[in-house]
Parts: sequence; C-alpha cells; structure tokens
Amino acid sequence: MNIAAILSVSLILFSVIDIIGSLPVIINMKQEGVQIKPALATGSAGLIMLVFLFFGAAILGLFGIEVASFAMAGAMIIFFIGLEMILGIRFFRDHHEDGGNGSVVPIAFPLLAGAGTLTTIISLKAEFDNISILTGIVLNLILIYVILRSTDWLSKKMSPQVSATLRKVFGILLIAIAIQMFREYI
Repeated sequence: MNIAAILSVSLILFSVIDIIGSLPVIINMKQEGVQIKPALATGSAGLIMLVFLFFGAAILGLFGIEVASFAMAGAMIIFFIGLEMILGIRFFRDHHEDGGNGSVVPIAFPLLAGAGTLTTIISLKAEFDNISILTGIVLNLILIYVILRSTDWLSKKMSPQVSATLRKVFGILLIAIAIQMFREYI
C-alpha cells in the first residue's frame, strides 16, 4: 500500500469534488424543500465513481461520447443550478409533494461525481494504481457522508443573511465554472 499515492489521489479528488464549495448549494436546496438523503447521495456518487474507475472510457466509447461532450453536459447542469441559486427559480423539479429527492440528481451527479470528477478518475489511472484510486475515492466518500449528515447543523449556524449571500456568491461561481468548462471544450 503506497501511502504517498493514496494521499495524492485523495487530495486531487478532494479538490475536484469540492464538497466544501458545494455546501452552500446543498444547504440552499434543503432550504427549498428538496429532500437529501446522505447515504443515498454518497452511495450513488460512489457507485458512479467506481463504475468510471473501471469502465469509464469504455462506457463513453460505447455510446460514441467524447469526454469533452460528457464534460459539457455536466457543465450545463451546473449552469442551471447556479441560475437557480441567483434567480430563485427552479429548473430541477420533482413531482413529489414533499419537495422531491435531490440525492441522485443533482447532488450525486453532477455536484459530487460530475464530469470533472469522472474525467479526473479516468486520467488518474495513467499515473496511479487502482487500489490507490479506490482508497482515495473511499476516503472522499466518508468525508462527503459526514458533511451531508451535518448540513442541517451547519445551516443552523449561519444566519439567513449569510446563507442568502453565500447562495448568490456560489451561484455566480457555479455559473463561472460552467462557462469555464464550456470554454475548455469548445
């Protein structure tokens, strides 16, 4: 077991997944009534990451999808989430009376296991062994689960004004990230 490789993979994935940066998005969704189940969101993101670790390039190739096109689709979803946060309108709707379940879409994909994370996992295979990547994924999933379980507590620690300001700021950042992703792949 190569500790240096595991640490490198874990830090790379942590920076790409950016669960801390996604926290205002997640809190905003919960405040709007979207139900988020931490175990389902974490498990779904983990399953998507594992599938891409072992079969990602083959899956995209099977459908004739280039990595750039996949990244642009993820960028579009991120763009609309940013618009929701800034404008206060809803694009992601669920027909359940309880506000719907956002655990899989958009939390697991594209916020946690988005195009950036999945293309990073594919590229990590060129430099690191599968055990190091798998361990890095698991360590990040543990952190994701803990943070998702703590969102109610964290949101109570923020005033409504701070929460509203963070929602707008991170909405603009999400739109900027989406535009940057478009520019990289055009």
